[in-house]
Amino acid sequence: MVFITLLSLFSFSDVDTEGIEIPHLDKIIHFVFYVFVVVLGSLFLRERTKGEIQKARALLVMLLFAVFYGMIIEVFQWLLPYERTAEFWDVLANTCGSFVGAMGLNRYFSGPRSLKWKI
Repeated sequence: MVFITLLSLFSFSDVDTEGIEIPHLDKIIHFVFYVFVVVLGSLFLRERTKGEIQKARALLVMLLFAVFYGMIIEVFQWLLPYERTAEFWDVLANTCGSFVGAMGLNRYFSGPRSLKWKI
């Protein structure tokens, strides 16, 4: 997470991206990153507690962590004197990605053909 935090706070405006023109690519990256933060974080909590943490609790902890982390990063981008700017749409993409990650993992461990959460 330290590496991601550093990448989030520094500007890469001088990086040459000629030929690559995907509208709202940064929002897609935000969304996908936060899906993985919640999924991997929840699985980490599951492994760390040897399956003793309830699935709903792990998902809630990681969902809240990811949303709060995304907001803090945007505040830092707003406060720091680099060429980064805070955007509401980044926070929205982060939050949506977090919810999709939590819902996807919940679905993966629920239902008749699901994996067991307990180890």
